[in-house]
Amino acid sequence: MTEEEPNDEISRIEARIEQLAEVAERCRKIILISKIAIAAGVAFPLLMVLGLFEPNQLAIGAIAAVLGGIVSLGSNVSTLRQTNAAIAEAEKWRSDLIGRINLRVVGGRDVMAQNGLDAEPRDGGYLH
Repeated sequence: MTEEEPNDEISRIEARIEQLAEVAERCRKIILISKIAIAAGVAFPLLMVLGLFEPNQLAIGAIAAVLGGIVSLGSNVSTLRQTNAAIAEAEKWRSDLIGRINLRVVGGRDVMAQNGLDAEPRDGGYLH
């Protein structure tokens, strides 16, 4: 594997992580909207009891809001869990690839000494 191959793969993984993060954010927004729809659906019958609206007008809307909210909530919670799992897996793979790259110190011992690092490597190499 050449030095460019891990870098290219890491770039692809990072792009995928960004896509998955956008999906997760959309799921969170839809989950919030779903919860609001469920709450509104539950509040509608209370408004009918108080006599603020005619029962015929709101009954179907209340049922639709609750059912639609529940379906949307369940679907997006499931998608969010799967997306978070995919993000964790991609981050692990990216971390493994970064760990395989043969890193080297730029500037040598002078830079290491300036940064408070040992000038002499203990294991024969600078970074792994």
